[in-house]
Amino acid sequence: MKKGIVDRFEGEYVVIEIDENNFEDVPRKWVSPEVSPGDIVELREGIWRPNPSETKARREEIKKLEDELFYD
Repeated sequence: MKKGIVDRFEGEYVVIEIDENNFEDVPRKWVSPEVSPGDIVELREGIWRPNPSETKARREEIKKLEDELFYD
């Protein structure tokens, strides 16, 4: 299964980072409407869909790193 991280929206495209520094411009019609920047997404049945559990874990890890960086 192909996975990525939503980087940003640009007009009719969603920019998804597939591998480190490898970005794809995906037409919005191929991306589930509930997707937001920063979400981890998976390509299932031709549509990029969010993976809430992986997105939550990623956001928690980023928060932890920010706390260590700025509050230690």
